[in-house]
This record gives sequence, structure tokens and C-alpha cells, in this order.
Amino acid sequence: MKHIIIGGVETFSTVDFPNQMAAVVFMQGCPWSCPFCHNKALQKIGAESDFIWEKFFEFLKSRKGILDAVVFSGGEPLVQDDLGAYIEEVKALGYKIGLHTGGYRPQALAKVLPLVDWIGFDIKAPLIEGRYQEAVGGANHFSRVTESLDMIVKSGKSFECRTTCDPRILSISDIYAIADELKRKGVKEYYLQRYRQVEGDETPDSECDKFFEDKKLLDYLKSCFDVFDIRK
Repeated sequence: MKHIIIGGVETFSTVDFPNQMAAVVFMQGCPWSCPFCHNKALQKIGAESDFIWEKFFEFLKSRKGILDAVVFSGGEPLVQDDLGAYIEEVKALGYKIGLHTGGYRPQALAKVLPLVDWIGFDIKAPLIEGRYQEAVGGANHFSRVTESLDMIVKSGKSFECRTTCDPRILSISDIYAIADELKRKGVKEYYLQRYRQVEGDETPDSECDKFFEDKKLLDYLKSCFDVFDIRK
């Protein structure tokens, strides 16, 4: 078996794969440093971990018939070259496979996409190169993101796009811009997620909530997508 680095797991979740009871594997490593990230411990690529995959795999065997799916989250799962081998092993147990990604490596996505049943795709900012680079902490991977998103749309796989509404980097007009571009690309399902203040940030709750209190914006988003909702 090849090797991946895992930062931790959640053994039971009802929110990480729609309508499925899932275990979540948090993959170590992310090339981005989004200012709203609450998993900063998972950002370091190649960090040491004492997680033992074999024990977790035995747990998954014992939960067959209770859990429906396993979600590979992060960090950014596509950082790790051997992700596909582990997905295959889990899928062989009969589990559905979920993937949370920001689309960092389209070549890696292409390898695992046939194995995946559902994708949660994070949209960090309007699909404009400079804005996206700012939102992910300075890394210029914009073309990779759009290539990955286009690949997912064309694949016919079940997926959603979602945006964390950090008012320090996003405005209401930005959400309109994101919606317009996602609709143009053929995205059918979109969610807004409330920003939860990270340590040291004193952004008022009123600023974090303004996206969800703008009825005109919410009505517009409902008109753009087959499925739209908010997550607070």
C-alpha cells in the first residue's frame, strides 16, 4: 500500500456528504493559507503524523451497514499523490466516496474523479485571477481552480459549490459575481457558508451576517441555481 498523511478523522458526520452518514478523513497538507481557515494545523504539507491507517480501515469494516460514505477532506486532499489508492481500498468495502477540494491539482483530480460519488467544491472568491490569489493567501493557482471546476461540471458527477462569506475579503457584490460565473459554467447547486471568526479577528457579527440578511441577494441566488441554501 502506498502512503498518505492523515491529520485526523471524524468517525460520524451527517453534514459532510449530503443525505449520507459519513466518516471524514482530514488529509494533511494544503498549498493555501485562506484567512478564514479553521484547520491551520492541516496546512503544512508533509507534516509528521502518527495516524495508523490500518486501524481506521478496520473501523470502517466494523461500521459497514451503519455508515454510508467516507469523505476525504483536508487540508487539500489533492496535495497527496497516493490518494487514489486509499479511495480504491475504501470503495472496495462498499462505501460511497466524497471529496472536499478547492481544485488545487486538476491532474490529480482527473485520476480520482472516476472513483468519487460526490464533490464539495470550495469557491473562495470571484473567479478573477488577482482576487482569487488574494483569497487563498497569495498562491497563484487560479487556472488550476477553473480547470478543476470545469472538469467536475463536465463529468456529470454529483457536486456542490460553496463559498465561506468572510467579510474581510468578500463583499455582497462579490457574491453576485461568483453566482453569475458559476451559473455560466453550468453549476446547479450552490451554498453560502457563514464565516466564523478565527482567533484574533474581531469582525462584528453584523458584518458576518449581512450576506444572509440581504433578501435581494438571496432571491437572486435562488433564481440562479436549481438548489441554493445558506449554512450558518
